[in-house]
Amino acid sequence: MSRPGATPYAARGRRRPRVLRWVFLALLIVPIVEIAAIIAVGRVIGGWQTLLLLVLESLLGAWIVKREGARTWLALQEALRSGRMPSRQLADAALVLIGGTLLLTPGFVTDIVGFFFILPLTRPLTRAWLEAVVARRLLGPLGEWPGTGRGDRPPRPRRPDVVEGEVVEGRVVDPDEP
Repeated sequence: MSRPGATPYAARGRRRPRVLRWVFLALLIVPIVEIAAIIAVGRVIGGWQTLLLLVLESLLGAWIVKREGARTWLALQEALRSGRMPSRQLADAALVLIGGTLLLTPGFVTDIVGFFFILPLTRPLTRAWLEAVVARRLLGPLGEWPGTGRGDRPPRPRRPDVVEGEVVEGRVVDPDEP
């Protein structure tokens, strides 16, 4: 029996999203990979040169983020002004934001990924990947709304205390009756 005022979903038990597992793993693995890459580059070109390269990468990244962020913002404003759906512009804005955050993180691996998200030549590839991930997450692997077998609409939630039907000429018709 559930507590008074509790939702029916609270009694099911909480499942942690898989995304949290990936974030946890990334927070453990990425710093180790970054430190190993910095040490490897430092052994090849020297410590001060590695530090200088990291600073130059950060400065270049900040300049590119500023430039691409302004371009994306102008494209978003133009799409809204013309009445078009700004889906591409919103995806680009998200990619510039994520790429800028990765470029602020010190390290070579995150900088490479950040540049891949931000540069105009590689952003369309990243945008296509992002759109595929979002579509698969929302629509399932077959491009259908989960549980319907069709791609046209989401399933209606079924509740045991609600009887679905339609009103036809003043009387309720149960869709399950023959």
